[in-house]
Amino acid sequence: MSLTIKSIKSTDYQDILVKWWEDWGWDAPPKDFLPEEGTGGLMVWDDDMPVCAGFVYVTNSQVAWLDWIISNKSYRKKPQRKSALLMLIESLSNVSKGSGASYAYALLKHNSLIELYKENGFIKGDVYSSEMIKGL
Repeated sequence: MSLTIKSIKSTDYQDILVKWWEDWGWDAPPKDFLPEEGTGGLMVWDDDMPVCAGFVYVTNSQVAWLDWIISNKSYRKKPQRKSALLMLIESLSNVSKGSGASYAYALLKHNSLIELYKENGFIKGDVYSSEMIKGL
């Protein structure tokens, strides 16, 4: 296993990420909803196999928002999968810090992902209740 992390390329959205969201039964967010038109994030690779990806929204405050964590459903190497997700969360946090943010923020629903964030030093805030989006 040789995990590496790379910036998301413009072609990764259509070539990789849309399928991952579909595989998990989710609608892919529109490309223009994602940071930097879908390139404002990172992807972890196991040699030539993409494993997981996520994005960082840089805000006009001291907060960076980590979101849209998604993984390759067909990648089934258990210990490596966890290591890849932990690497992704840590790397997104480092990007956040490098952007000048003092805080990394995430809204999470899935318990397994919540546990990985806790392993990366996140603490639980308020209880997540609803996500509201309005197209403008």
